[in-house]
Amino acid sequence: MSEQIKHECGIAFIRLLKPLSYYQEKYGTALYGLNKLYLLMEKQHNRGQDGAGIATIKLDMKPGSRYISRYRSMAQNAVADIFGYVQNKFVGIQEETPELMKDTEFLKQNVSFIGEVLLGHLRYGTHGKNSIENCHPFLRQNNWMTRNLVIAGNFNMTNVDELLEQLYELGQHPKEKADTVTVLEKIGHFLDDENQLLFDEYKKEGLSNVEITQKISNSLNVANILRRSAKSWDGGYTMSGIIGNGDAFVMRDPAGIRPAFYYVDDEVVVAASERPAIQTAFKVQINSVKEIKPGHALIIKKDGTVSEEMFREPLEKKACSFERIYFSRGSDADIYKERKKLGELLCPQVLKTVNYDLKNTVFSFIPNTAEVSFYGMVDGLHKYIRDVQKETLLQRKEVLDDTALDELLSMRPRVEKLAIKDVKLRTFITQDADRGEMVAHVYDTTYGVIKNHTDTLVAVDDSIVRGTTLKQSIIKIIDRLHPKKIIIVSSAPQIRYPDCYGIDMSKMGQFVAFDAAIQLLKERGQEHIIEEVYQKCKASLELPKEEIVNHVKEIYASFTPQEISDQIAKIITPADTVAEVEVIYQTLENLHEACPNHMGDWYFSGDYPTPGGNKVVNKAFVNWKEGNNQRAY
Repeated sequence: MSEQIKHECGIAFIRLLKPLSYYQEKYGTALYGLNKLYLLMEKQHNRGQDGAGIATIKLDMKPGSRYISRYRSMAQNAVADIFGYVQNKFVGIQEETPELMKDTEFLKQNVSFIGEVLLGHLRYGTHGKNSIENCHPFLRQNNWMTRNLVIAGNFNMTNVDELLEQLYELGQHPKEKADTVTVLEKIGHFLDDENQLLFDEYKKEGLSNVEITQKISNSLNVANILRRSAKSWDGGYTMSGIIGNGDAFVMRDPAGIRPAFYYVDDEVVVAASERPAIQTAFKVQINSVKEIKPGHALIIKKDGTVSEEMFREPLEKKACSFERIYFSRGSDADIYKERKKLGELLCPQVLKTVNYDLKNTVFSFIPNTAEVSFYGMVDGLHKYIRDVQKETLLQRKEVLDDTALDELLSMRPRVEKLAIKDVKLRTFITQDADRGEMVAHVYDTTYGVIKNHTDTLVAVDDSIVRGTTLKQSIIKIIDRLHPKKIIIVSSAPQIRYPDCYGIDMSKMGQFVAFDAAIQLLKERGQEHIIEEVYQKCKASLELPKEEIVNHVKEIYASFTPQEISDQIAKIITPADTVAEVEVIYQTLENLHEACPNHMGDWYFSGDYPTPGGNKVVNKAFVNWKEGNNQRAY
């Protein structure tokens, strides 16, 4: 993608099902769990580079012994910084008494982070302060072991105000207005409630407080706590939590918006945001890694019992398609195929636009993540060429001379790498004029490949959000090659609406497609539509979220997708560009064909999977119209 979009976040969870001595004996290290957690987090570093954190819990520690450890970092390489910090815990032992590195009981009793339950988190901050306090895992502490709670997740809630009000009604007073705090306190409240109910029950039986503590630990109904906590949540989430006694869970929203995968064998339970991370870290095959079902929680009790239980009635599955297009790493087998398919399905539009003239068309991509969809487009071009060759040989074989036959058989797409991202270049100068000049050089190009004012250049990008990098950098540099025409091809449809489930796309003014529609309305004397939509959106905010519809769809209703695309081409074309510029977008139909199991497309279609989404999009439009540069949730 030519423009970076931030999104929240990545989780990594490990529960060791055997005593630490087992891993020392089999794998030669008591740090087996920590090593695997490091791998899981490094293999998901794409999901968060604003910060990271880990927490571990030791099982069956005596009272007075520390059993919860947490460390968070905002260093440039946060994961490495965290595990460097942990590694330092062992330096003295390795140097002075190296034999103790094999004594798992000594390590567990004397060194922090040596535990059986491990949780890691990678953070991309979509909004608000980027401080250590915003880094997960979050910790809710209590002297009662079964009231301690550690939470980390990949989520955004659309109804934070409503959830805060519920906490006020419970008598709580959260320290800030943030969905992480509300989620932590909501689960914490019902965890406390469950503890109290069990305490009262066992007290009536005449048990001592010490006996009651153990009974509570064995009897906590984690699924019921989650059912009560998540009853009114509206958002997309994958969330992992650990209770102080060692019970743990990983839960996924009812629409399956955010991804969650797990693997279980007789040694470990593992969960992560991305499947390949589990495959790589634990050397397991793809069919061994399962997807947590929407509205379900993977629950791991302290005794090692594993179950997947429903905590909310699942909705129609709307797994985020942007995960497939861009966010998740392309090393996943299915994602790789889907991205190739996205490129292949664009071929008919591209071929029609270049008038099927392969001789004078060069195909390339905008690095780095558009590469796989580009390969898919090249496959599609080869299929088209084979069809042409086959039909010509069948229909015209009698009239083909040697020259025509040679030309036919030598048909191939002209594939070149023309845009090269200079990852070391930094736009450090703060003046706008200077920064604009520097941005133009973030990408470099390959000279001598394009025939001056003859060739058409087709460049594939994952998606086009704001269009600023295309305008300020990419189109400028490839125009220096003197193509006759530049065609920018997006493997994603037009991004028209904000996201509110974890991706950093929350403001209407960020979208070049929205800008194009507004410009067209003004050019065609339809500005009244803007005002009408504003009034409808503003009025809708007084309704219960379940009654709200997406009024912003009316902004686009007057125009075909092609009209929007043509206007976008005008917007992203720098004033001094010589070549003609055109933009081609993926269709929604093709997106669904390529990614049939990930139908969440609200940023393209405006069809939000939860009621809170419609409220957010209308609020985002109101904010834009009123010049309020704030997120809408």
